[in-house]
Amino acid sequence: MNKIYAIILAAGESKRMKVPKMLLHFNGKTMIEKVIENVIRSEVFRTLVVLGSYRDEILGSISHLPVDHCYNENYSEGMLSSVQCGFKNLPADFEAALVFPGDQPFIEPEVINLIIKSYRETRKGIIIPVYNRKRGHPLLIGSRYRDEINILEENVGLRSLSKLHHDDVFEVNTNSPGILKDFDTKEDYLNELNK
Repeated sequence: MNKIYAIILAAGESKRMKVPKMLLHFNGKTMIEKVIENVIRSEVFRTLVVLGSYRDEILGSISHLPVDHCYNENYSEGMLSSVQCGFKNLPADFEAALVFPGDQPFIEPEVINLIIKSYRETRKGIIIPVYNRKRGHPLLIGSRYRDEINILEENVGLRSLSKLHHDDVFEVNTNSPGILKDFDTKEDYLNELNK
């Protein structure tokens, strides 16, 4: 059975945005709803949303969607703490997990499926999508790295895995600039709305 999970990181404080960016409106939905909908339209088995800052508001926005969630009480420590929270809350028999930032609503289901297909074909433990020679999201990480992720330090982050295990990395080329597009500032968001 396909036991590839999605971990969607939605715990951040949105300091640069100054408002909870997961709740910004995006094509008639909140941004986090759009990210989740893209994921659940893919071949992912189950979806886990990691909550932290604005937990109740985000939970209210996604409660109608078929996702699980966990709470990262250490969310103020940074993104890696949310990744670690996500992996700790996956079942023991998971095969791999795709890690999604909650502010990347342009990652299409077709790209997610391409990453899963590359994992199945190559059996590499770390699959990274690439657009125009730039690495993007989501990363797929095999279950063999679960324990190692739990002891990573925030200053090195999740990307250090691909450096430590470069022989277990496969880069999959995509035609999707959406794997690089996130929203850090209000200007980023407004610019997108005005396109």
